[in-house]
Amino acid sequence: MSSTFELDSSPHRRLNILTGEWVLVSPHRSKRPWQGQTEVMHDEDRPEYDPKCYLCPGNVRADGELNPPYERGFVFRNDFSALLEDTPVFASNENDLLVANNQRGICKVISFSAKHNLTLPELSVEEITDIVALWQQEFKSLAELEWIKYIQIFENKGSIMGCSNPHPHGQIWSQSDVPMEILKETERQKNYYAIHRESLLSAYLKLELAKKERIVYQNNHFVVLVPFWATWPYETMIISKRHISNISLFTEGEKSSLADALKVLTTRYDNLFECSFPYSAGMHQAPVNGGEYDEWHWHMHFYPPLLRSATVKKFMVGYELLANAQRDITPEFAANRLREISDLHYKMKLNINA
Repeated sequence: MSSTFELDSSPHRRLNILTGEWVLVSPHRSKRPWQGQTEVMHDEDRPEYDPKCYLCPGNVRADGELNPPYERGFVFRNDFSALLEDTPVFASNENDLLVANNQRGICKVISFSAKHNLTLPELSVEEITDIVALWQQEFKSLAELEWIKYIQIFENKGSIMGCSNPHPHGQIWSQSDVPMEILKETERQKNYYAIHRESLLSAYLKLELAKKERIVYQNNHFVVLVPFWATWPYETMIISKRHISNISLFTEGEKSSLADALKVLTTRYDNLFECSFPYSAGMHQAPVNGGEYDEWHWHMHFYPPLLRSATVKKFMVGYELLANAQRDITPEFAANRLREISDLHYKMKLNINA
């Protein structure tokens, strides 16, 4: 065992500056043999149109509504919403031990494409720009409701991430209270801004761009990187170069640049293990209808579970559930892998070579 500490080989902890939580990094464990569970990868050969899919154009959804013959993005209220707009008012507190209150909300589904067999990286930058514009439009519309306090835009991709329908789609949940992760990030950003008069992520981005150790990709308006405190093996974050609080303030140039960053990142994800790479991804942005949030800096998290191959994933169990998060491969290793991968989707390569 070496007597010299090395960040790329010695066990250590890293601080998540957005939440104040720690992650244990154990680089030496990446060499251990794997005899655990492997995932079954489902056949990706899907039809362009599936008559049984409730997201395909012209099909009847679970609630009996008929989808229009849309060609690109399509938004509708979730037929099985986790939050309901008409939830009655309720509050209960028994000795500060049994505490509950009602939660109102509106949940929407956004279909990314009319084609059942595509995913985000297989769409064009122009088509993804249309999705970003839809996100912006829905954010603005929901924010006009004064009782809405936070709007969460996200996507679960792949069956191992709980996605129940393979048709390319995401979700938008808006609710009457600010959720816990956003409360944590708000406090950390607010404290930093109060002292430095600069957003936390602006300062962090300057440091990362100078070091170049964890940068995966950048364009005129956004940077894709593996956070210094990343928990999941190939976790990434997209950060706007401009200090901007939410998607409603994006310019036309920023919308197309975000689309470009999304296409590059998701393509490299798919190319990493030559599979439809699963993940949970979502934007973090300022709450709404609660005052000014000068400290907030827009960013988007990607949490993919795959660790060693298309069939081996990272589990958050045991120590992770009972103590704190832990990872084996370093963020620097993950960033280097993603940085070196081609931007040409592996399916396109197969078609070229066929």
